[in-house]
Amino acid sequence: MQTATHLDREHCVRAVQSKDARFDGWFFTAVLTTRIYCRPSCPVVPPKPENMTFYPSAAACQQAGFRACKRCRPDTSPGSPEWNQRADLVARAMRLIADGVVDREGVPGLAGRLGYSTRQVERQLLAELGAGPLALARAQRAQTARLLIETTPLPMAEIAFAAGFSSIRTFNDTVREVFALTPSELRARAPRSGAGTPGVLSLRLPFRAPLNPSNLFGHLAATAVPGVEEWLPHCPNGVGGTPTGAYRRTLRLPYGHGIVSLTPCPDHIACRLTLSDLRDLPVAISRCRRMLDLDADPVAVDDRLRTDPLLAPLVDEAPGRRVPRTVDEAEFAVRAVLGQQVSTAAARTHAARLVTAHGKPLDDPEGGLTHLFPAPEALAAVDPETLAMPRTRRTTFTTLVRELADGRLHLGAEADWAETRARLLGLPGFGPWTVDVIAMRALGDPDAFLPTDLGIRRAAQELGLPGTPAALTARAEAWRPWRAYAVQYLWATDSHPINFLPV
Repeated sequence: MQTATHLDREHCVRAVQSKDARFDGWFFTAVLTTRIYCRPSCPVVPPKPENMTFYPSAAACQQAGFRACKRCRPDTSPGSPEWNQRADLVARAMRLIADGVVDREGVPGLAGRLGYSTRQVERQLLAELGAGPLALARAQRAQTARLLIETTPLPMAEIAFAAGFSSIRTFNDTVREVFALTPSELRARAPRSGAGTPGVLSLRLPFRAPLNPSNLFGHLAATAVPGVEEWLPHCPNGVGGTPTGAYRRTLRLPYGHGIVSLTPCPDHIACRLTLSDLRDLPVAISRCRRMLDLDADPVAVDDRLRTDPLLAPLVDEAPGRRVPRTVDEAEFAVRAVLGQQVSTAAARTHAARLVTAHGKPLDDPEGGLTHLFPAPEALAAVDPETLAMPRTRRTTFTTLVRELADGRLHLGAEADWAETRARLLGLPGFGPWTVDVIAMRALGDPDAFLPTDLGIRRAAQELGLPGTPAALTARAEAWRPWRAYAVQYLWATDSHPINFLPV
């Protein structure tokens, strides 16, 4: 197997020799003499440069016959930021693979969602990542298996099928090949953290430092829909540390449902998951990481924004701001429509009514969560006359949920950002603000910008930036491709909460 041509060998060697954790997840170092692959920040003595070779994915390392380092555990690295900042075929494919599409639908299903042939998808993934979709999905299954082996007392047979393996033999062979340990040996080596709560998985979600949790969790808590989301202050944490609280919410997943509790800690996000079907574990983790923007490269983002002398003090004061996103793109689009031209409190009230009337009830022994947010199919059946909103917004709402329910509008990981923007703008009641906020928080476009947002305009004027949308857009050209992050810094300076949001 050849390494990917886009990796710069000189830069990779320097990153390994300096143990630079910023590059964890960007590439992997394979050591020719030991046949082991590591993350760049591996704490062991770096190998000689002539014994290093570099791969852009763990799957490529595994296909080339290398096994994962037992010291640095490269399978626990943050994901590459590439896939969340790009909208091309490879990035969309990687987001879908992380969402478990290959395990559920196979490679033909992946290609169908992307609108390309199977051969085209395989060729492009192999060219850029050194591995095809099956190998990439296999690497993800191995990582999921390791998590379940180390964090649950489940029998190995249950873990094998929960992780997506077709047989116990394949599970055993893959674990032994990737980690150079049998499943039983992996479990024996895992640290013991107490009995924990039955049925609850306690995990650590890594991220690239710095991370500023204030805007991230503050925004999620402030806009939480009762019954679907909540913030519990001083929530205990089964992983370690002394957190100040936890954001909790319900999850609609391919095989069932779940409840997640996410707590910011100094070097990770503590994640507690309760799932009705363990096969949903990799999808739940992927969606939580995406919601918290944990695969971002904050150094690259902040370095670009610091080039603007008026933004630089904001970045220096609180570096590492992330863009709060969503675990359910359709849910967020519906909530964006409910929030048009009303206060945040009113939008939460409208959403809570929909949840109570049309959401699927569930039990939550640890908190106050009561429902899953209604699926588009359920909302499409709602009588518009029962909706407490102006007639024009009812039309916007009913049109959106029909488009989502009928499959004519796709907002998931496979969505083409430009095409989806154009389709949204063609719907009644969708103006630039609504489309851009959906692009930023549902589609995950890191360059989405909201020049008409009242909070942004007020913050810009206070900082001495141009106040009109046109002038602000022109000034923001220098912030590309990270304008969505500039929005977070600007929102943080606005001392007057937004009462009314534009369309």
